[in-house]
Amino acid sequence: MTAHHGGTPTANVLPLRSDGLKDNHGRLITYLRLAITDRCNLRCRYCRPESGVPFIPHQEILTFEELERLVHIFTSLGINKVRVTGGEPFSRRGSLSFLSRLAEVEGISQLHVTTNGVKTARHLDALQDLGLAGMNLSLDTLDRQRFWQITRRDFLAPVLETLHGALARAIPLKINCVVLADTSDDEIRRLAEFPRHYPLTLRLIERMPFSGGERSEALGGDDLVQRLGNIFPNLSEETATLPTTARIFSIPGFQGKLGVIAGYSRLFCKTCNKLRITPPGMLKNCLYDNGALDLKVLLRGGADDQEIKAAIVASVGNRFANGHEAERYCNQEIEPSMSRIGG
Repeated sequence: MTAHHGGTPTANVLPLRSDGLKDNHGRLITYLRLAITDRCNLRCRYCRPESGVPFIPHQEILTFEELERLVHIFTSLGINKVRVTGGEPFSRRGSLSFLSRLAEVEGISQLHVTTNGVKTARHLDALQDLGLAGMNLSLDTLDRQRFWQITRRDFLAPVLETLHGALARAIPLKINCVVLADTSDDEIRRLAEFPRHYPLTLRLIERMPFSGGERSEALGGDDLVQRLGNIFPNLSEETATLPTTARIFSIPGFQGKLGVIAGYSRLFCKTCNKLRITPPGMLKNCLYDNGALDLKVLLRGGADDQEIKAAIVASVGNRFANGHEAERYCNQEIEPSMSRIGG
């Protein structure tokens, strides 16, 4: 069994609980993000360099069978929401069949996927048939030249095909837009035409330290909420009823919503209900930690389900209070790539 420090040590390990998986700060964990690959067909400047970041060897990435086994273990602990991410999940062969099998797992009430949309349009009918609870689509601009500047690829057209195809099939949709130092108010206004005319949420995301290289531009996004209020004076914040990373806002006349994710400011840690599994099987209790538990070592070392379950409970019982604490403890000189963590 191999474990990595996940927070300040606690005297007592939390027992298996009938009322769900809780951490050492009393937060109920119900949400699991599975990164099934680090491969991606974009090279977004805030996620990974153009070159110089080697892919994880295929044999080091968890198999679909290993991932399914973990999902069954986590659902037995009370996880009911699963999001499949990458890299770009549809860059991995067999990803759609994997999603189909996850949709049949007892205990999962919400199955989501995060995608860049480049190769997703061809799968939309199947995703609709799965009853997908939601799709998050990464889209930072509607300008083709600027899309190239941000992603280093000329794939805006297929991304927009995915967006409109998902809307046509009534697949619940969120657009994730990372606000960079040179993102203009006009760019935000143009993207906001989607929630104006369609029942989707446009979420503006602070730039975070996960570029895969040395820091090259400012982090955060100043005060995105204030900026959004200046652009849309009739903005009104909605009251959150469930744990969420986004502050959600409505505007009169809009069919959809606007959101702000303060991922760098980390204002939502008190209600954080999620865990992450990276492509090579590292459990992350926090986006900013270095990894809390090596699940691959357990899976391939012969541990049974009860042993893995106990290791997960122990790890979650030793969780950082917030992302600032995790970042201070881990002290990374080079930014890790978000594609290796799971966006």
